[in-house]
Amino acid sequence: MSIFTPTNQIRLTNVAVVRMKKGGKRFEIACYKNKVVSWRSGAEKDLDEVLQTHSVFVNVSKGQVAKTGDLSNAFGTDNLTDICKQILAKGELQVSDKERQSQLETMFRDIATIVAEKCVNPETKRPYTVNLIERAMKDVHYSVKANKSTKQQALEVIKQLKESMEIQRAHMRIRLVLPAKEGKRLKEKLKPLLKVVESEDFNEQLEMVCLVDPGSFREIDELIRCETKGRGSLEVLNLKDVEEGDEKLE
Repeated sequence: MSIFTPTNQIRLTNVAVVRMKKGGKRFEIACYKNKVVSWRSGAEKDLDEVLQTHSVFVNVSKGQVAKTGDLSNAFGTDNLTDICKQILAKGELQVSDKERQSQLETMFRDIATIVAEKCVNPETKRPYTVNLIERAMKDVHYSVKANKSTKQQALEVIKQLKESMEIQRAHMRIRLVLPAKEGKRLKEKLKPLLKVVESEDFNEQLEMVCLVDPGSFREIDELIRCETKGRGSLEVLNLKDVEEGDEKLE
């Protein structure tokens, strides 16, 4: 869709319209396609990458710009940038049914891909295929939310799937080296965060190889740095502790 705005003759192409009704009137802003969702999820921070123009319209397709008085009455300000942000946050993204369906299908696939990349069957340590995760998502009737990031939704999906299948986030394999003096004390503090201790060697210092949940990594790292004042170390050996081959669900 190409649009001419008579006020400034800027040619607007590839337009996504966000509409909001306020004070009994309709207001619209012209955005770049795919950027509205990125802005709402926090992935895009630059407003100029989202808005085609900082103008507020009554009707984008006809190029009819909203009157300053109407904007002030409805939003309590005539600052166009602030008004655009309000419409971006609370307005309704105008897309065709076909576009909306295509977007949701793409997001559904992306979420399944993230889950498949991050998770394994805890009994076999084998990863699940993307197709199998998609089937499982359909079985639990997971509904994609267009205004939430795929990463956020992948975490939600993992929680839901745990109720119907054997699945968990793949563990990371890490090596911890702790000074001898703090070794025993720190080991007790770390114990709740360690899923499996694969090896332990205590000579001049305590060296451990462990499996941990990826979500605990930052906490373990901070604990070691703070408690040892930089004398301890943490090394990632494997990002994912997985067995070769894909898991099949009978």
